[in-house]
This record gives sequence, structure tokens and C-alpha cells, in this order.
Amino acid sequence: MWSAEENRHGDILNKYLYLSGRLDMKQIEKTIYTVPHWLGNARHAKDHGDILLAKICGLIAADEKRHEAAYTKIIEKLFEIDPDTTMLAPADMMKKRITMPTLLMFDGQDDNLFNHYSSVAQRIGGVTPPRIMET
Repeated sequence: MWSAEENRHGDILNKYLYLSGRLDMKQIEKTIYTVPHWLGNARHAKDHGDILLAKICGLIAADEKRHEAAYTKIIEKLFEIDPDTTMLAPADMMKKRITMPTLLMFDGQDDNLFNHYSSVAQRIGGVTPPRIMET
């Protein structure tokens, strides 16, 4: 169910962007198929007068909040069952260095797409993941 829901998030944003005619969809598609992600912030969309996009982003944000709550409950249960292994798994991942997916964004033209995306997101007050997380 979760993967189907995540797919719906991408589908509705893609359809909206396509139908709005505001973006170069060829470049958007290249980026989407390089790294799956969704762009958008309900507050910014609303502030700039795009109520429909604000509603779409708000619905996605609500879904993601539910996911976070579920992941938190899962981890809490794992700590109850086996705290040592629960701590070792993320430690192992961190030692291997985690590259965030947005770092891999590429639209077929801009070799610095992540840096440009990150700069814009920071300028408008959005959240961007760090390039690489290390211990």
C-alpha cells in the first residue's frame, strides 16, 4: 500500500506540472527518472497564489507525516525487542556513508542541478537534505 501511495504522490504532481504548462516537462521527466522525488511546499504555493498545488502538497505532507509516525512506532518496537541490533544497523549504514538521492538529480543538461535546486530551496526557506551524512 505504501509504495502505491508514494506512486500516487508522484503521479498527481506530474500531472499538475504537465497540465499547468509552466515548466519544461522534458527536463522534469529527465530529472524524475534520474532520482524519484517530489518538489513543492504547500505554504510557498499558497503564498504565490497556486491554491491547487498548495492543496496537493498539503495532502502529500499529511501522508508523509503518517509515514513518519509509522516509522517511529516500528523503531520503538525494534528497540523493545532488540536494542543492540537496532543501534548497530544505522551505525553500519552511517559508516558506509549515505548519499542523499537528490544529490543524483540530473536533467540531462545541468551538471550542477543539485546545487541549483539546493540554493533555491534554501533561499525560499525549504528543507534540503545534506549531500552526504557521515559519522
